[in-house]
Amino acid sequence: MLAASLPPLREELGLHAGPTLATGEPSYTLEDPVRNQFFRIDWLSFEILKRWSLGRADDMLLSIEAGTALRPGHEDIEAVLRFLKDNQLVQPDPLTSAAEMAARRRAAQGAWYTRLLHNYLFFRIPLLKPDRWLDRIAPRFEWLFSAMFFRLTAIALLVGGVQVYRKWDQFTVTLMDTFTPGGLFAYAVALLGVKCAHELGHALSAKRRGCRVPAMGLAFLVLWPVPYTDTNDVWRLADKRHRRQVASAGVATELLVAIWSTLAWAVLPDGILRDIAFPLATTTWIATLAINASPFMRFDGYFVVSDWLDMPNLHARAFALARWDLRERLFGLGDPRPEYFSRQRHAGLILFAWAVWLYRLVLFFGIAVLVYHFFIKLVGILLFAVEITWFVLRPISQEVAVWRTLWPRLKHSRRARWSASLAGLALLLFVLPWPTRIAASGVLRPSQVHTVHAPAHAQLAALPLREGARVKAGDVLLRLAVAENSSRRQALEAEVARLEWQAAAAGFTPEQRAQSTVLAEQLATARAQLAALDQDAGKFVPTAPFAGVMRDLDPDMAPGAWVHKNERLAVLVGDGGSEVVTYLDEDAVRRVAAGDSARFYADGAAGPALLLTVSGIDRDATQALPDGRWAAQHGGSIPARERGGTWYPERAVYRVTLRVDDSPGELAGRVWRGKVVVAGSWEAPGARAARSLAALLWQEAGF
Repeated sequence: MLAASLPPLREELGLHAGPTLATGEPSYTLEDPVRNQFFRIDWLSFEILKRWSLGRADDMLLSIEAGTALRPGHEDIEAVLRFLKDNQLVQPDPLTSAAEMAARRRAAQGAWYTRLLHNYLFFRIPLLKPDRWLDRIAPRFEWLFSAMFFRLTAIALLVGGVQVYRKWDQFTVTLMDTFTPGGLFAYAVALLGVKCAHELGHALSAKRRGCRVPAMGLAFLVLWPVPYTDTNDVWRLADKRHRRQVASAGVATELLVAIWSTLAWAVLPDGILRDIAFPLATTTWIATLAINASPFMRFDGYFVVSDWLDMPNLHARAFALARWDLRERLFGLGDPRPEYFSRQRHAGLILFAWAVWLYRLVLFFGIAVLVYHFFIKLVGILLFAVEITWFVLRPISQEVAVWRTLWPRLKHSRRARWSASLAGLALLLFVLPWPTRIAASGVLRPSQVHTVHAPAHAQLAALPLREGARVKAGDVLLRLAVAENSSRRQALEAEVARLEWQAAAAGFTPEQRAQSTVLAEQLATARAQLAALDQDAGKFVPTAPFAGVMRDLDPDMAPGAWVHKNERLAVLVGDGGSEVVTYLDEDAVRRVAAGDSARFYADGAAGPALLLTVSGIDRDATQALPDGRWAAQHGGSIPARERGGTWYPERAVYRVTLRVDDSPGELAGRVWRGKVVVAGSWEAPGARAARSLAALLWQEAGF
């Protein structure tokens, strides 16, 4: 119930004409100059405040009905009174105001940990009161807002863009060369200068429209410093175009810096000025388009879009509409909309709200990860938890709390039961095992492969076989000759003959009989060297360890040709069938067992799809891959890094061998890379995520 007399308004409040609303009715702006705050009010609220001095609600209602077409009630005056009291716009009662203000202050501050959290997430430090200084210097920058400067900037954009296109290779090389400690420091200095120019652009634009700029300073968002300018006075402007000009002045300033810096880099000769222009050009383009122009956070792009749509508090209103839409789709309660818009704007605001939520989810999670890695582990874990709890879990829990208050209505809603059933089904699908498949890159190859290499620098003495020739086990594949081996053999044979003759004649003289033991040792050594030479000579006459077909013979190779050490000369492909080799990570290999079926699909759709059976799984992880064909960089499925010509997997992988059950057809006798799909054991979609999360927590829990 309203009191007999209404409390008087504060005398310093101001009331200004505002823009015309989308409904056609006028709006007004209520100014609190002490706190530099502004409130948008509608026509009815304006008429009530206009007659507030009457002091009585009944007198105000009669006056409004007599002077306007409005027909308000006591509840409208009660709503305006609550708004005024909540925002401390009425004069305080000298008897009760002290206690009320103390209670309001305690409620606003909250507990000590709440204050600490808010100060960690966001706080401001005003550094300057630039209003008088801006009054003096603003006329000197009026040329920045002229049509002539706009035309010159457009020409600079065109010329700079064409020059950068012509020098694109040089531009990219310069960009890559700046990723050094000195280059990163230059980018940091450039970013600081650009952000200061950004805030000065806001201030000059606001001053040009006759607004006050009471403060400039630093705002800390999650301990990250960001310059800020207090331009709240812009809300006094009735023309929303003027407000958009002030809101977009920072982005416009950064674009001016980017355009002229790009032109400077393109036309200046090599030197210090060109080196300064490059970080200004690249940093400003990225910072402006990726951050300040985004409407998903309360930066310049948000206020520009808000004024363009003529929707103050755009985020809050879009969020309220999206939450209402979500509840209606899930529960069908039939609650009235928070606000009514046209069909296009209604759908657009809901999509915009969801886009903001997804954007913030990714952004805040990324900030949390950066905070975790920036601090020591214990503090990083704590701050990571704070970030995720405050920015992600807290909004979700608040919405769930609203659903709990709706429970008496939800249990009678047919759509709510359907939504609960679908949610339960989705949960079951997440936790119940699915017959999924395991895919990885694999190599089809013959089961028996023998590669012939030259054991040393040698000459090809005989090549009895040709490409595709059939070979039996034990057949000679080729003959190599080494001149040094032949001469050494002759020398050893002569040495053995000499020592044998001396040993046979040892009994004729006393001196020879005394040396018989030494001769026997020398003879044994010479015979051992000759046997070793014979054994080594077998390497130069390789034989087939199994029956098969000769492959990969050089057609230009002929007797008399010289070959290098370890040079590959031929490949013997056996008749023992084919096999497929693949590598699976530890999450996938646990679902595979010997006897599981699989399929192989060759790259390029060559040949038939082959039926396979898992025949072997290595017990130990593979330390290094056989070659680069398995690496993801070369089209394989294993993330790996190359060092010294050897490829090392980034994660633990296990070698899996599969037997080919089909006839390889045209794929037989060759090595083919392709895709292996294994029908492993069933697994719930959430099981792998749970294991990964548990492994991460276990890893990060160690200090």
